[in-house]
Amino acid sequence: MIRTLPLTTALAAGLALAGCNKSPEPPKTETETVATGDVVTASSNPTVGGAEMLPTKNIVENASASPIHKQLVAAVKQADLVTTLSGAGPFTVFAPTDEAFAQVPAVTRDGWMRPAQKSVLAGVLKYHVVPGKLSAADIEAKIAEGKGKAVFKTVDGQDLTATISDGKILLTSASGNKAVVTQGDVNQSNGVIHVVDAVLLPKM
Repeated sequence: MIRTLPLTTALAAGLALAGCNKSPEPPKTETETVATGDVVTASSNPTVGGAEMLPTKNIVENASASPIHKQLVAAVKQADLVTTLSGAGPFTVFAPTDEAFAQVPAVTRDGWMRPAQKSVLAGVLKYHVVPGKLSAADIEAKIAEGKGKAVFKTVDGQDLTATISDGKILLTSASGNKAVVTQGDVNQSNGVIHVVDAVLLPKM
């Protein structure tokens, strides 16, 4: 005699077999293909201040998510540069931390945030931006080509000098103050951010 399985048992067996044939779906990640052709994922992009930096978001969006760039974001808004730094670019931004802004004398820092000083503030911020996307390796290559020194033209129109000091990229401003790149290659949809430990001052 042929024995038949109860209907519920047969259905359960069929569902189990169907489930075995499905391969698990890979987790969805936000990605960006950089100029070299390499794919950057959210997991491979550096975090900044413990915050995730998504390579599909622009400079302003990621800076706004950084807990150590609140002063920079406030300054960008005050200087009306949000639209510019959210644009297609690409841009290389040397991004001073809140601690970097704290090193600027309070009278100067507070003065920048006054409406009457908007153009001055914009000039300071533009001095931290170089047209094009330059990775840390690109900057180091330019320094090597220049036999120890590379000079970049900023969006502000003034020169910014890069050298290597103790294995790190050292930036010297037109006014003579210096900043070290403490974290490089934070990829953005419209460029790259390199975190720096001081506010670079152009010639006023």
